[in-house]
Amino acid sequence: MLKTHEVEQMCCVAKGPNHGPAPIPEEGKWVQAKQIGDISGFTHGVGWCAPQQGACKLSLNVKDGIIQEALVETLGCTGMTHSAAMAAEILTGKTILEALNTDLVCDAINTAMRELFLQIVYGRTQSAFSEGGLPIGSSLEDLGKGLRSTVGTMFSTVDKGARYLELTEGYVVKMALDEDDEIIGYQFLRIGPMLEMIKKGVDANEAYQSNLGTYGRFEEAVKVIDPRHA
Repeated sequence: MLKTHEVEQMCCVAKGPNHGPAPIPEEGKWVQAKQIGDISGFTHGVGWCAPQQGACKLSLNVKDGIIQEALVETLGCTGMTHSAAMAAEILTGKTILEALNTDLVCDAINTAMRELFLQIVYGRTQSAFSEGGLPIGSSLEDLGKGLRSTVGTMFSTVDKGARYLELTEGYVVKMALDEDDEIIGYQFLRIGPMLEMIKKGVDANEAYQSNLGTYGRFEEAVKVIDPRHA
């Protein structure tokens, strides 16, 4: 490598102690990470696109530096779903350094990858103190039965108040109001389990009725409204 004239003229001074990098917690052990292959961990992170009109939740399971599992969930512009499909094919099999320096199609996914890279290489993963880490497929636990992402969707205006559209339990079918027109509960539909039943041959109406549930004081409602049409 090239050295300046000033450096060439310097005498050599012996280097003192060299303890290496500080160890980081990885899957139940402390590791002095010196190369990408030393890195393992499972974690989640969120990224956003430049106009801040969309976001990506990215889950990665890294073993010995290689991304073995990726779950890409997006919210925002409709094109992000297609970006996520491409990113899911791109991510697995790459080292986390390769993935960091690869165009993952969407700004939000790229930003999420950057945030996860920092978590993983600094030992801030969710599996940092789990002996042996988490098995491949662990990210699917976030999706629950029916493998469907949970998206909280609410709408409200000053004049008309709030409308619950989708919550953890599922798609909101009806909202329950009391005598003061305040929300006291809701009826929801578990879409994922309903579709699974239909695929297995159950009558669609029976599957629909079987996957309805309520939350709060729904049975005490003075008025019930459809949040999308009332």
